[in-house]
Amino acid sequence: MAIPSLQFRPKYVSFDCYGTLIEYPITPITYELVGDQIPAEQWDQFVREFRGYRYDQVRGEYYPYEQVLQDSFERVCRKWGVKAAPDAGKRFADGVRSWGPHPDVVEPLKKMAEHYKLVILSNADDSFLAESVPKLGADFHAVLTAEQAGYYKPRYAAFEYMLEKLGASPEDFVHVASHTRYDHQSMHDMGFRNLVLLDRGYDPVTHGYDYVTVKSLDDLNTMLGI
Repeated sequence: MAIPSLQFRPKYVSFDCYGTLIEYPITPITYELVGDQIPAEQWDQFVREFRGYRYDQVRGEYYPYEQVLQDSFERVCRKWGVKAAPDAGKRFADGVRSWGPHPDVVEPLKKMAEHYKLVILSNADDSFLAESVPKLGADFHAVLTAEQAGYYKPRYAAFEYMLEKLGASPEDFVHVASHTRYDHQSMHDMGFRNLVLLDRGYDPVTHGYDYVTVKSLDDLNTMLGI
């Protein structure tokens, strides 16, 4: 499928971080924590529901991401009638801090940074990004977090913070994420139209939010005319 070219030059190319640029292999840690308490034939359902609880947990005001992970894990375990480890949040958080970029990220992102101002808007604390961003190997104009904004995505206030911090408007961005519920749906409602789904298999590719789907950052660079 041909990659469409942009008909304008954005001021910023903004990104979600975890899952989009940095890998997010949370399932192996989840398995270490619950193991055989979940029947094998129900494992995929447990993983999906844990993901849903993580989403639900961030739809209030900001509080530290490690505790978000602990609380959402406790909720799904309670639903399934299994015991939640009291240190689960720390184990998940340690994992997030240790993970590196997807294999297709570093070189295309470095090339992109030579042509565009890059921005991260991440659903994590400053301390996570301080460890993860250097692994990306590219220069970022701004690294913005839920901790700074006081809200997590998909709350509008997280995106409003990005606009206010940069003195920008929705038409100034191409925004790239792998999570339609956290990013694209809210941003579309707020008037962002230059939205890109970097499809890593997290969410189904659907219609109705005016995003373009790419499979790699090389495809994104082609779209950006690089």
